[in-house]
Amino acid sequence: MRFLEDHKPGHDLTYNDLFLVPNHSEVTSRLDVDLTPLDGLGTTIPVVVSNMTAVSGRRMAETVARRGAIAVLPQDIPLDIVEQNITYVKSRHPVYETPITLRPTDTLQEALNLIHKRAHGAVIVVDEQETPVGIFTEADAAGFDRFTQLHRVMSTELVTVDEGTPLEPIFERLASKRLSCVPVVRGRRLIGVVTRKGALRSTLYKPALDAKGHLLIGTAIGINGDVKGKAEALLRAGTDLLVIDAAHGHQRKMLEAVELIRSLSPRVPVMAGNVVTREGTRDLISAGADQVKVGVGPGAMCTTRMMTGVGRPQFSAVLDCAEEARKLGKHACADGGIRHPRDVALALAAGAANVMIGSWFAGTYESPADAMRDSDGRLYKENYGMASQRAVKARTRGESLFDRARKELFEEGISTSRMYLDAERPGVEDILDQLIAGVRSACTYAGARTLEEFHRDAVVGVQSQSGYEEGRPVRTSW
Repeated sequence: MRFLEDHKPGHDLTYNDLFLVPNHSEVTSRLDVDLTPLDGLGTTIPVVVSNMTAVSGRRMAETVARRGAIAVLPQDIPLDIVEQNITYVKSRHPVYETPITLRPTDTLQEALNLIHKRAHGAVIVVDEQETPVGIFTEADAAGFDRFTQLHRVMSTELVTVDEGTPLEPIFERLASKRLSCVPVVRGRRLIGVVTRKGALRSTLYKPALDAKGHLLIGTAIGINGDVKGKAEALLRAGTDLLVIDAAHGHQRKMLEAVELIRSLSPRVPVMAGNVVTREGTRDLISAGADQVKVGVGPGAMCTTRMMTGVGRPQFSAVLDCAEEARKLGKHACADGGIRHPRDVALALAAGAANVMIGSWFAGTYESPADAMRDSDGRLYKENYGMASQRAVKARTRGESLFDRARKELFEEGISTSRMYLDAERPGVEDILDQLIAGVRSACTYAGARTLEEFHRDAVVGVQSQSGYEEGRPVRTSW
């Protein structure tokens, strides 16, 4: 990457301060661009879902892995639950989506409580042999009380497809019948569902899989307590990525934790952070990190910069840390500050191997929180920062009331924020589509067929706030 006309300013930059300059390009199609990172994580797109409690759970993990990304389970989840979630995600089908299933005698209320857990918008009603006998959508609830049993309201005009049916005929069948999803059966037993968009996506994305063909999933660990014991347990459980996470990654306890985990000779990548300087990057890599997480304060739920003044504008932090990591044969993950697809492209142009996204994904069907409705009927989920009082309470649940109360005084994050589901992009896959489309297009403008070519050839310029505003779409009523 280089600055336009070599005009590199003497001050640090955020993503909003920059624009990408179009180059001469021989790339004739966005589909000619290969977005596979070369960082050893095993992903096929450069996206990592942040280890935030309100963002990353088993539904999120399986969904993004099916599209080539990896999600990291938070450090404050009990170990036995983490192990269960790893096992669950590893058992999911790499192509077919996991259905929401209920029995014919279950109630309409139970179906409505579950239907917004996934993006396919339907509950498959099955009998005791797991054979589909009906399908329920939210529209079927109109005019019925919430205690009505599903067999009274479900549609029994089922269309099913056999396992192994090519995806294009499935899409054609769904489109011709104006259906959003179809159950997939092995014999007569339900094994998954395919949506109309899902059939298309499976031809555009490659799932992120381990050596056994199972979906990838990562886990986070803190720097306090029995670091070694927890790391050993997570490795036994089958995690594909260990993230050693602390708000301040350039400290002795973090370096000791990285060294301790490296001494276990893990066969999976180790990511550690967060840092914003070349020195912090060097020290973490010297301690044994394969990838360094970059970013202090740019997160949407983070108040660190306003509370402490500590941090660094994210683009410059990524630029320096990625360059240092590359010198040492390792990689940088850009964590935070991602608001638009353009920000992902700029982070990758700066040399990041991938980007970590949190709050942007919080307001989706797949995030762990329950969907709620406001007074206007709009769906939302609650999100909170991992240094907030709410997160500190969860992390310190095993400590005394006195110690917990003291630690809660030192919050640096928002404890409650409503993340509204975008009516046009309510699922995480919808956001991934938008994000990946933007990055693919950015690569074609730069004349790059791979992420490495994009980093090598990208040209960025510095703009004013009015320059940034000029690039924003304006919706005008005539």
